[in-house]
Amino acid sequence: MTEEMKKKLHNIGIVPVVKLEDANKAVGLAKALLDGGINCAEVTFRTAAAEQSIKNISEKYPTMFVGAGTVTSVELAKKAVNAGAKFIVSPGFNEATVDWCLENDVPIIPGVCTPSDIEKGLARGFDVLKFFPAEASGGINMLKNFAGPFPNLMFMPTGGINLSNLQDYARTKNVLATGGSWMVKASLIENEDWDTITKMCKDAMLELQGFEFAHVDIEDDKDSEKTIEALCAFGFELKRGKSSSFVSDKVEVIPTLFSGKKGHVGFRCNDVERSIEYLKDKGFTPDTNSYIYDDNNQLKVCYFKEQFSGFAFHLVRK
Repeated sequence: MTEEMKKKLHNIGIVPVVKLEDANKAVGLAKALLDGGINCAEVTFRTAAAEQSIKNISEKYPTMFVGAGTVTSVELAKKAVNAGAKFIVSPGFNEATVDWCLENDVPIIPGVCTPSDIEKGLARGFDVLKFFPAEASGGINMLKNFAGPFPNLMFMPTGGINLSNLQDYARTKNVLATGGSWMVKASLIENEDWDTITKMCKDAMLELQGFEFAHVDIEDDKDSEKTIEALCAFGFELKRGKSSSFVSDKVEVIPTLFSGKKGHVGFRCNDVERSIEYLKDKGFTPDTNSYIYDDNNQLKVCYFKEQFSGFAFHLVRK
């Protein structure tokens, strides 16, 4: 899998795992996903409609990142590629299927749930594997255990993931993206309830970000001490730093003009890079000159160019 494809999966963050009984519903479903902010789908070969469904989506929405799931043989892999699948996902490590994909430059994410399976993947050069079935195989704790002996490996956990535990997986460092089917339930597809699917996708994408209010910053190069004194009158604890002072952990006062005309508002998120992509569609423009990285070269702070009522907005990783 190329770095570009890995970045695409990471920034999307959620891969809907789709089971289609009727290929005529594929385009309607794809539009519902796109309207919900998810430009990706894994159409599973659990039904006879899978091949045609992939073809229909690929032809109508050629930029959609559509893949084929439950690919358990070379024959199915060939059908998926011919139909337009941009990547392959398998439930287990079928060596014949994996080797065929590698030989033909077809991106594949094989399924694993044991160290032995993982070592098969490493031997073939994989740095992204599917963790399946995730919850039944130990979930978050197992992924954290894998991080020790396999520090450079990323996973796409699938199985038992839903809105209630999505953030737990999103915050796990060796998770590239998550797979799930809760927003594309068979009954919703059967009834062509595209509005509900779109809403559930929007809810999932918002939950994935894990946004929390961090603090508001007041920038004042003239009366900052008066502002601090006024805030402290309400009994909040004052913590002075080298360049700013915090009154409680929610209000920061800077004695210079820094970002916005009046200050900035900070929000925590699970992944800064992913949230930047999410917010781009909502009119936010990242200021690349503001990026701050940690020791592992992961983005931890980003400011946006826009100002609202004189305040700039910025993200900070949890």
